Amino acid sequence: MKLILLILALSICLSCATKNRTVQNRSDEMIEPNMFANPPVLVYKTKGDYNNLVPILLSDDKKTILSYPHPNDLLTGSTYQLPVILNEGYVLDNRGISVNVAFLKMTYSEYANLKYAPSLQDLYENILDKDPLVELCHCGLRTSFYDVKKQLNELIDDKRIRTTCTVLK
Repeated sequence: MKLILLILALSICLSCATKNRTVQNRSDEMIEPNMFANPPVLVYKTKGDYNNLVPILLSDDKKTILSYPHPNDLLTGSTYQLPVILNEGYVLDNRGISVNVAFLKMTYSEYANLKYAPSLQDLYENILDKDPLVELCHCGLRTSFYDVKKQLNELIDDKRIRTTCTVLK
C-alpha cells in the first residue's frame, strides 16, 4: 500500500513538473507565462514624500523584516521601479507593498548601487519610517484597467477611490 501511495505521489509530482509551461497567444507564437503579469493595483498615501525611497515589508509587530529587494531588483531595464505619482498625493505602487511597508533612508539609486543586499540588521537600522501609510487601497488587477494612471486619477478626482477600491488602511 505504501508503495502504491509513493508511486501515485511521484506521478502527480512529475505530471505537475512536466505540464506544458507555455501558452499560445493570438499570433500562434508560444510564450512563457508571466506569473507577475497581472499584479494588483495598490494606491496609497504616505505621511511624507517617500516616493524615491526603497520600501521593505515588516511583520505585523514591526520588529522583523519579512521582505526586501536585492539591489539588482530595483531596475527594469534602465528604469527604476519607482511608484507612479497620482493626483491629490496618491501614489501607485510598482514594488509590491502592503499595510506593513516601511521605507528605508536610502533612495532607489543609492540602494541599486550596492554590490550586495545589506544585512537584516543594517536594513532595520536604516528604516526611516515603520508606519508611513496614511491610506492604502486595493483597486483590483492591472489587467482591469486600459490606462491605469488615467483611470485612477479619475477615481481620485471624483472622490471615488475609497468607495470603488477596497480600503486596506
